[in-house]
Amino acid sequence: MRSYQPDLTPPWKKSVPVPEVPAEPDLVVEDATTGFCGAVIRCEKTAQGPTVTLEDRFGRHRVFPMEPRGFLLEGRVVTLVRPASATPARPARTASGSLAVPGARARVARAGRIYVEGRHDAELVERVWGDDLRIEGVVVEYLEGIDDLPAIVRDFSPGPDARLGVLVDHLVPGSKESRIAAQVSDGDVLVVGHPYIDVWEAVKPSSVGIPSWPRVPHGQDWKTGVCRALSWPENTGAAWQRILSTVRSYRDLEPELLGRVEELIDFVTAPE
Repeated sequence: MRSYQPDLTPPWKKSVPVPEVPAEPDLVVEDATTGFCGAVIRCEKTAQGPTVTLEDRFGRHRVFPMEPRGFLLEGRVVTLVRPASATPARPARTASGSLAVPGARARVARAGRIYVEGRHDAELVERVWGDDLRIEGVVVEYLEGIDDLPAIVRDFSPGPDARLGVLVDHLVPGSKESRIAAQVSDGDVLVVGHPYIDVWEAVKPSSVGIPSWPRVPHGQDWKTGVCRALSWPENTGAAWQRILSTVRSYRDLEPELLGRVEELIDFVTAPE
């Protein structure tokens, strides 16, 4: 008769079952080995086994094998498994929150336009509303400032079939921008704005990973001052790409910008 041999393995060395979690799109997990944290983009079959692609808050992608006990979910060890549906689901909504239209072709561009102050504004609008704008046939152009806005409006020659929408930074009572905007009184032109000094501030600090946007002393270049205050390299182009990469949808933007852009799109696309 074989004698009983007790299990003397310490409890912390015993293999404890962990939950299996479907790797659904947008699920945020951390790779247990490297510490890379990101949202699930897709799952794939490979010759070496299933893999999952994660995207971090800076927009970087990395591929990991879906090994047992390979990930952390809210601090707990889990095993990622492929979702039940073998066919990847199409996103139900666009980045702006509109219903997605799979396979829709871009409409021929309208005569109407939306003008924004700078390249960063245009890139942010494209990031969130790009799908909507292509379906509606609305082109966004940037002006490099609005000092000459009244002349720009005259040159555009707006009309019922060619409406013009203009998005202005720092449109608050008493500002230079508000005085310039007040000079435009054409019924086929809509000038709206947000209260922020620069469109950078329209991105929620929590999305960027900072507690708040710094206050920059008057007289300093605002963007350079932000980089200094956040201990970022004083390269405003690189800083903007860092900020833009954190924007995945309208949820990453402040409502003061969201409402104004939606208002412009509605104005430019309204029936004659």
